[in-house]
Amino acid sequence: MNPSDPSSGWMEGREHVLPVRIYYEDTDFTGVVYHANYLRYFERGRSDFLRLVGVSHQSLLALDPPAAFTLTRVEVDYKRAARVDDALLVRTTIDVLKGPRMLFAQRILRGDDLIAQAQLHAACIDPAGRARRPPAALIEAMSPWLAP
Repeated sequence: MNPSDPSSGWMEGREHVLPVRIYYEDTDFTGVVYHANYLRYFERGRSDFLRLVGVSHQSLLALDPPAAFTLTRVEVDYKRAARVDDALLVRTTIDVLKGPRMLFAQRILRGDDLIAQAQLHAACIDPAGRARRPPAALIEAMSPWLAP
């Protein structure tokens, strides 16, 4: 890793961990994180999980035929408020990879406090937006991290 590259987090067992700091720009006028920003943190967690296991979005687009991901369902439970200057951890697991479908489970924690949790359903798609099976390289890279 290049020391000037941002961290992609680390793996703990089959769970990816990504630290996120809350900045003023992430909050509303009361200093509380705006609800839609949690989706951004979850996205960073999934993207860095994939990057860390060797599957970047750019590498998927460079395939012949190209591939990408789209979310098909998002369920978020907000438990506590995060605030400016908080240090959070985004924890991501992939539980299912079947056909074009993937199921991610994610949590955002401040220490031991659960801030938000989500179940995210994603699909592998082609450039026209049609569902497709993930490329063999993606399946191989993700297999060690799937739920038993």
